[in-house]
Amino acid sequence: MADAVHRLLGGNVQLFRRPRSKFWQARASFNGRQITYSTKEESLAKAKDVAEDWFLTLKGKAARGEIKTGKTFKEAAERYIDEFEIVTQGERSPLYVAGHRRRLSLYLIPFFGSKVLGEITSGMIQDYRIHRMKNGRDGKPPSRSTLHQELVCFRQALKFANRHGWMPALPDMSAPYRASSKVSHRAWFSPDEYKRLYEAARDRAKNPKKERWRSACEDLLDYILFQVNTGLRPDETKRLQVRDIEIAEDGPDRERILHIAVRGKRGTGWAKSMPGAVLPFKRMKDRHKLGPTDLVFPTIQRELFNTLLDELEMKKDREGNARTTYSLRHTYISLRLLEGADIYQVAKNCRTSVEMIEKYYASHIKNMLDAGAINVRRVQPAPKKRGK
Repeated sequence: MADAVHRLLGGNVQLFRRPRSKFWQARASFNGRQITYSTKEESLAKAKDVAEDWFLTLKGKAARGEIKTGKTFKEAAERYIDEFEIVTQGERSPLYVAGHRRRLSLYLIPFFGSKVLGEITSGMIQDYRIHRMKNGRDGKPPSRSTLHQELVCFRQALKFANRHGWMPALPDMSAPYRASSKVSHRAWFSPDEYKRLYEAARDRAKNPKKERWRSACEDLLDYILFQVNTGLRPDETKRLQVRDIEIAEDGPDRERILHIAVRGKRGTGWAKSMPGAVLPFKRMKDRHKLGPTDLVFPTIQRELFNTLLDELEMKKDREGNARTTYSLRHTYISLRLLEGADIYQVAKNCRTSVEMIEKYYASHIKNMLDAGAINVRRVQPAPKKRGK
């Protein structure tokens, strides 16, 4: 149940507490604009004192013309998400758009909503980072990836405001205390490790520990083979329907491969598999009698996959990075590069950038370097003979 609203200074200040927040908030209106301020106090008596001091300070600023007017972040954010949904239709998946809307409504608007756009500073953005780290769900701070996605959404909303002339310049959004610039490379399976993995999965499929686990073990084997021969992200494979895949003859040798319509967060892309993906796809289709709209991999056997990694002592790579089903995509990329595939074509087929591959997979492709081209020595001319 929400706390009662307390009115101070003849009703000019409202003191209230948001659901699930321990701090009292103060609210007042100046020049037709509503301003909210956190007292950072849990005690009502102390919060009243802070709120009154805040209001009187604000009143002095208003008299000196120091309070900026203009559109608030809430107004800009609501306009932005409506435009984003319309403009990106068919290019971004509904899930991606819904994610942006959720980030705005749950986190960004409650924190920045009442701020006039021109008042938003780098310091406020850092305050937001600290606020989120201290107020995560169930007492746990959000992951670095989650916070990054929120700030990406925030930056896009500010760019929208800037394009409309509501915000003269964008604040610096870089983190003030940067972590080490060392790049953490993506965990993958080397050729020998991958051989051990799929042979163990194949043995488990042929001889499951319990007969009722046979289908799950067979599915895991086909999932591993499919992922390492397509390079799809796990979430892309999870959405894959039978009708999204066509078996076709392609390439100079007319090998049978899969043409795949990949439905991800950026809309629909296209991928061509290695020949090794055809048989796992056919087996999944036949084993489960799948129709055109059925999911190819309705259940991802992650628990069984992790059990297999434990048994093989391959839960982490040599750098200590944890291996997951995502490591199968990283293995596809690394193996293609090791075999001499063009990096641009690999990036295009995986729906990523050359820069991302060079950044995160460089340590895997050292064998591609041509020692003959690197270790070039200039031939020294023979010394001239002096005349007698």
